[in-house]
Amino acid sequence: MQFRTDMADERRDLYRKANQLEEEIAGVECEEEERYGNRITRVKILNEEGEKALNKKQGNYITIDLKKISNLEENEKERVEDVIAEEIAALATSYLHSPDEEALVIGLGNNDLVCDSLGSKVIENIEVTRHIKKYYPQFLKEDARAISSFAPSVMGKTGIETLEVIQGISDRIQPKLIIAIDSLASRSIERVNRSIQIADTGIVPGGGVGNERMGITFENLGIPVIAIGVPTAVETAVIVNDVLDLFIKKLQSKDESNEYLNKLKEVDNYDEIKEALNPYDYNLVVTPKEVDELTESLAELISHAINFAL
Repeated sequence: MQFRTDMADERRDLYRKANQLEEEIAGVECEEEERYGNRITRVKILNEEGEKALNKKQGNYITIDLKKISNLEENEKERVEDVIAEEIAALATSYLHSPDEEALVIGLGNNDLVCDSLGSKVIENIEVTRHIKKYYPQFLKEDARAISSFAPSVMGKTGIETLEVIQGISDRIQPKLIIAIDSLASRSIERVNRSIQIADTGIVPGGGVGNERMGITFENLGIPVIAIGVPTAVETAVIVNDVLDLFIKKLQSKDESNEYLNKLKEVDNYDEIKEALNPYDYNLVVTPKEVDELTESLAELISHAINFAL
C-alpha cells in the first residue's frame, strides 16, 4: 500500500480502512490519551510484520494533536510545551544517562521556503551550552548538559547530502543523542500545522512527498535519533478527498445523500483523485495563507519544549 504521509497514526488508519480491519494490525500497538485538551496517540511498531504493514521502522511514534495554534492563550501554550517536553524527555532518558553526555539538535529543511523552514526556526531558539561548558564552565550549573545545534540546509543548496553533513559534525563532537526537527507531509487537512509527531526511529527527509534522501537514523549514524515533525502542507488530492467526505457527511445529515455517495465515503479516494489531477498538473502542494505565523508559533513551542526536556 502506498502512503503519502509521514504520520504513523495516519498510516495505521489508512491501512485498517483499506483492509476493513476492526481489530489492531498485527505487529502494531496503539493507545490514545488526552492531556490538557490535547489528544496524544501512541503507535508502536513491534516487529517486521508491523513494519511491512505501515512501511515504517520498528519503534515508537507519538502524535500530539493541538487545538488551533493561533487561538492558544499563554497558559495553554505553556501546557502544550509541557506535554511536548514530557514526551521528548521520556524518549531522551533512554539514551542520556548523565549530564556529561552531549546532545545535538539538528534543524532540517529549506529556510527559503516558509512551509519547510520549521527546523531552522527551531534552531534559532535552542539554548546551546556546549561552548560555555567547554570554555566558561563557571557560568553553568554543575549538572548542565552540553547542547549544540545546527541547521544543515538542503542538498539543492549545498550539493551535500544532509546525512553527510551530520555525519561530519557527529564524528567530531560525538553526541550521545541527536534530535532532528523537520516539516512533514500529512494525508489530512485537519493535521496541517496542528499535529506534532515525535519518534525514536529517526527520519528520512522528503519521505512524505516522494523525494527521499538518506535517512537520519541510528543505522546510518551509529547515534540514536529522535525525530520531531509537524505537517505543514498537503496535496490538492488530499484536500479534495477530505472535502468530499465533509460534503457527503453534510448531505447525509440532511438525508439528501444517495447510495453511490455513501459508498464513496466508505473508502479512501485519494489515489483516484490524484490520478484524475495529475495529467493536468493540478495536484499542487499547498499550505495555509498564515503559514509564516503558524511556523513561528510552532517553532517557539518545540524549541521551548526541547530546552525543557534537555
